[in-house]
Amino acid sequence: MKLVFAGTPEVAVPALDALIASGRHEVAAVVTRPDAPAGRGRRLVASPVAQRAEEAGIEVLKPVKPGDEDFLARLREIAPDCCPVVAYGALLPQVALDIPVHGWVNLHFSLLPAWRGAAPVQHALMAGDEITGASTFQIERGLDSGPLYGTVTEVVRPTDTSGDLLTRLAFAGSGLLAATMDGIEDGSLKAVPQPADGITLAPKITVEDAQIDWSAPAMRVDRVVRGCTPAPGAWTVFRGERLKLVQAVPVPDRTDLAPGELSAGKNNVYVGTGSHAVELLWVQPQGKKPMKGADWARGVRIAPDEHVG
Repeated sequence: MKLVFAGTPEVAVPALDALIASGRHEVAAVVTRPDAPAGRGRRLVASPVAQRAEEAGIEVLKPVKPGDEDFLARLREIAPDCCPVVAYGALLPQVALDIPVHGWVNLHFSLLPAWRGAAPVQHALMAGDEITGASTFQIERGLDSGPLYGTVTEVVRPTDTSGDLLTRLAFAGSGLLAATMDGIEDGSLKAVPQPADGITLAPKITVEDAQIDWSAPAMRVDRVVRGCTPAPGAWTVFRGERLKLVQAVPVPDRTDLAPGELSAGKNNVYVGTGSHAVELLWVQPQGKKPMKGADWARGVRIAPDEHVG
């Protein structure tokens, strides 16, 4: 089939690579978000998907909005059979959805209908899911509600961050998306409606959502830290400044600390929660690079009965 691939961040690149390498489909063009400011100089930088497409000699389209007439006219000229999508980042209007013969097919990083929305991996980790996965579905006007083509499952590991899990799902999902394109082309794959039960929502995680509640159990603190790593980053307040928590692990045998109370030794720093303590393995003070928790504690000289939060 002739394809126009839509995607923006690094997590979408494995799927683009899989379609290019399939040998069965022609990726005629790529649709991505416009160049955005990045780095200290805030200069405009092309998205990872745009950079990969340019390396492969594929036409890149960067509409400000996917409803722009110039973009729609070019899409009609290309006349794609299908438009696979991975984390494109913009709402597609119906006029765009109607152009490809087989519509737009999205790779979503959850087992739909669970975790519909912008942050499925983060919410799966924060909820303590033991199994997650990726799904391909036909895009329609509803939020990730279109009929399903296929799924692939992935075990959530006890130490997974959202970055770790998303990386694995990006590669597993790339094979699923390529297989979905194959099945649509040869007619062996038909989309089926999503189950009516088990719908959960995964809205974008805000900075406020990532603030640690030290009165919560240690298990909850661990899940929030892992779910918010690398972005937006779990955090707390220490001496009036924000302290990002990069890695924290529960310590079940340490139950002597009140919620938010700090205890620092030569090689460890602990914080009390609503159950048992957690050890701060890596932190990032405001305006500084990540560092080991014990190194941070020695530098700030934690006083007796001092707290975070």
